[in-house]
Amino acid sequence: GQAIVREPPIPVEVHAYVDGIIDDVYPEEGVKVNTAATFIQGIFGIGPEVIGDLKMAVKSPSDVLDKDNITLEHKGKIIVGGSLVTAAALDRAVELGVKGVIVGGYDAHDLKEFLGYDLGVAITGTEDKGITLVVTEGFGKINMAKKTFELLQNAEGRKTSINGATQIRAGVIRPEVVIPLADANIADQKHAPNNGMTIGTMVRIIRQPHFGEVAKVVSLPEKPVIIPSEAKVRVVEIETLSNGEKMMLPRANVEIIEE
Repeated sequence: GQAIVREPPIPVEVHAYVDGIIDDVYPEEGVKVNTAATFIQGIFGIGPEVIGDLKMAVKSPSDVLDKDNITLEHKGKIIVGGSLVTAAALDRAVELGVKGVIVGGYDAHDLKEFLGYDLGVAITGTEDKGITLVVTEGFGKINMAKKTFELLQNAEGRKTSINGATQIRAGVIRPEVVIPLADANIADQKHAPNNGMTIGTMVRIIRQPHFGEVAKVVSLPEKPVIIPSEAKVRVVEIETLSNGEKMMLPRANVEIIEE
């Protein structure tokens, strides 16, 4: 005869990235989770999906997050900085068991030193450094957008999910912050219509020398304009929120900030 001995099966448990309602089931693959949440996309990030309570570590979007701002009370938390997180602060955060950092800017030289290698154009998100970093504005010292900072400030203490995965080439992937709304009825949530770029639309500049600045659309000239590179492109006139400066930029150099 034949005897088959089998150990008890080991259940595979996967933690959901966010709280919500299962909207669909994909057999032998996974599920789709629907949630009503505050959603913020960053410019760059490193590290995998992590979940923790949100904690403000600075008082204003212009404050630098240094190692002295990080204490034992931040262990297991996702903390928010302002214009920059220093290399010493990120090391301190790892040492104390901070799960994640959300900040306006980060020095590119510090990134190479922190990772131990030059990142290049690879997809990020798989780094095993003990922490996840989401940069909302760009490289260098850049004040976090006031609206972003206020959203995070108002959500302090709430369960938050972040993911540092970033890809800047074809098939763009942005790092993200997801904060499920407490006791929100998903069925009652209404999505604002996407009207594209209109006068008054909030945009972010995504090219130098004003990279990361938030501005308001003032006008949308109909006819294409020849720019210094001699290309003929559609342009947009914007007014920056930081100092009220008006400028004309190619429309491809800005992205809409969805409300």
